[in-house]
Amino acid sequence: MAIFITGSVAYDRIMNFPGKFMDAILPDQIHNLNVSFFIDRLEEKLGGNAGNIAYSLNLLEEKPLIVATVGRDFERYRDILEKRGLSLEAVRCLEEDLTAAAYIITDQSNNQITGFHAAAMMSPSLYKFPALDPDRDMAIICPSNPEDMNAHPLLYKKKGIRYIYDPAQQIPILSPADLRERIDGAYLLVGNDYEISLIMKMTGLGREELVNCTRRGLVITLGEKGSLVLEKGRAEEAVSSVPVQNVADPTGAGDAFRAGLIKGLLLGRPLAECARLGSTCAAYCIERHGTQEHHFRLDEFFRRHEAAFGVAGQAASASGCSLRR
Repeated sequence: MAIFITGSVAYDRIMNFPGKFMDAILPDQIHNLNVSFFIDRLEEKLGGNAGNIAYSLNLLEEKPLIVATVGRDFERYRDILEKRGLSLEAVRCLEEDLTAAAYIITDQSNNQITGFHAAAMMSPSLYKFPALDPDRDMAIICPSNPEDMNAHPLLYKKKGIRYIYDPAQQIPILSPADLRERIDGAYLLVGNDYEISLIMKMTGLGREELVNCTRRGLVITLGEKGSLVLEKGRAEEAVSSVPVQNVADPTGAGDAFRAGLIKGLLLGRPLAECARLGSTCAAYCIERHGTQEHHFRLDEFFRRHEAAFGVAGQAASASGCSLRR
């Protein structure tokens, strides 16, 4: 069984602003914006959506393949991935460029301003997917190189591979026709409420139509309010977030959510239960500063999940085989 994660691998420069953006930005001067934020904390962390999802899946005892392009400064990241036992088979390294980098400022209200330099990620991964197995493999398409984001869903459809389509920040670079073609036949469509609204506007499709385009359904993330699950053949269901001990940093919570979601799919759970596993995984991430700083054992994870939702964890052997659906 293989889990393919098309997405970004990046270094995150995470900065803390000990104030509120709203106090520094004048709405009536937004056309003439010139602001500076005093930063009282700066840390460099490993990040990128593919790296973050892979990290949490590894904690959930899965071994995904990251499909991404990196640069000459990837060595530190590479060493850590290898120590975690994650394969670099599908990672392309370009010596003439740098690894992508995100510059993230978070204020006291957990609002964020992010600048992202794609660098090596502007080039496709060129991975050939030599041994796809439609009965066991699963994939997720996250914001990445446009060529990969366009090519990989079509390949997965042709080969019968279940793929989660999650275009997120890259939605504006895709044409309405491209979006519709890649949503059509996806196993699952995932996005936050703004992103799904943008997809509906660009494609002219409503929520139910989006659900009907997929094989399984639609998951809409709602930040601290949890998520909304629309699974084919089931009633729409709201899934709550999991209480956290402290909100250290919301960065990466969405990626942790997706790792828990994927774990649930691999275990053959109903889609709402998969989203609840996503909420549990996200809670761990929020409690630590950085996107790959949280830790848990699988038995501990399922105990927390059961305490939050009152359902049996049934951790079993975490590398459990998925049911073909």
